[in-house]
Amino acid sequence: MPPSPSTPTYPSSSEPPLLARIIRQLRWTETSFSFLAGFGMIILLIMYFWWPLAVDVLHQIDWNGQWWLSFDWLLLGDFVVMTLLLMGGADWKRDSLIILVGAVGGLVIESWGTQTHIWTYYTLERPPLWIIPAWPIASLSIDRIVRILGEALPRASRLWPVLYWLIFPAFLALMLFFVWPTIAKPMTLAAIALCVTLILSPKDHRMMLLTFAAGAGLGYFLELWGTTRLCWTYYTHETPPLFAVLAHGMAAVAFWRSGLLVPMVLGRLSSFVPQLAALPWLPKAESEDQI
Repeated sequence: MPPSPSTPTYPSSSEPPLLARIIRQLRWTETSFSFLAGFGMIILLIMYFWWPLAVDVLHQIDWNGQWWLSFDWLLLGDFVVMTLLLMGGADWKRDSLIILVGAVGGLVIESWGTQTHIWTYYTLERPPLWIIPAWPIASLSIDRIVRILGEALPRASRLWPVLYWLIFPAFLALMLFFVWPTIAKPMTLAAIALCVTLILSPKDHRMMLLTFAAGAGLGYFLELWGTTRLCWTYYTHETPPLFAVLAHGMAAVAFWRSGLLVPMVLGRLSSFVPQLAALPWLPKAESEDQI
């Protein structure tokens, strides 16, 4: 029987080409390459509008000597890992919500931290707009890490609730200690209230723990780069503070929960504003008891 037109044929082997096998293992889709192009465009736009930042990075490299010794391999590694992660299993209908929540949530977090002087950027912007795109990119990367962890770790286990009530209250205690100098600030009080609300209302212990672990794991390398390169500095001058690393995990949990809430709210509003029904993620809105 001749092969169907949609079936790829390989002349000398039943194995697909190496590139096709790599793409299959990485779960790249057509949207993946759109994300890659978008990521590259964001980098180019940041370099164009904030050229002095790019110049500062390039000036740290000794191009006339052993450039590989002064090259920022950690920055390159962060970019490569996040690029590969965000391209994995990319789906615009699903990921557009992650991008939206990540961008808005990142702006809120950066505003809180810089306005209260918990951390300060070397440009003294409060907050700098060029850092905001990093949040949705990191959110997509964390989503992919959670998928990997979800496939590798057991779903049903009595250990998840135990770990949850050990880890999250400990994080809250660490947060209170770290942000205490700004406890009188309304934005700090709002951040604490949000964390308390999220921690005391878990609907999926396993998912919250996996998201927290993924966010903190990626956050460590981002914070390590930012604080050791003095791109941003915490008031404690640690490089990085433990709270800052774990806060990336808590932020990831807040973004995930927001991603469940937003479709439900907009779905209800769509009865009054029919145009909202065209949003790609509304048909997949989660039920209220999952939030």
